[in-house]
Amino acid sequence: MKRLATLLLCLLTAACGFQLRGSADVPFQTIYVPLVSAGGIGLELKRNIQAGTSAKVVDEAKDAEAVMEFTQEAREKEILSLTGTGRVREFQLRYRVGFRVHNGKGLDFIAPTSVTLVRDITFNDSDVLAKESEEQLLYRDMQSDMVQQIMRRLSAAKPAEKK
Repeated sequence: MKRLATLLLCLLTAACGFQLRGSADVPFQTIYVPLVSAGGIGLELKRNIQAGTSAKVVDEAKDAEAVMEFTQEAREKEILSLTGTGRVREFQLRYRVGFRVHNGKGLDFIAPTSVTLVRDITFNDSDVLAKESEEQLLYRDMQSDMVQQIMRRLSAAKPAEKK
């Protein structure tokens, strides 16, 4: 019975279409990614490119077939709602990154693009330290999501063509 259950489980898993992500195809062999801020999106993106693609990350832009250029990285916090007494009840956190990927000669793999992620967070005056910690965790999570979105855009990029 145990063998039959194991066999049935294997067949169901194989039939559902599940497969490991594998490596992404990108239209270049080498890429330069600058370290832009203390936030670490450049470092996390470098790690993901090295682990998830066949492209090699180089240290100099002149040695790269593709150059990633960050045009913007911003974290914003806006009041979303107030209590009846005028105290903050919710905040909206925004994380915005602008970037482009080009070949260093003016031709784009990815045209200038801006991606914005938004998360809502409740706030309570009695839990200030816990809410600050939660905010930092949300920003870290948004940064990881941003790296994954950039990775998907890199894998969908077209080879640089002459205009």
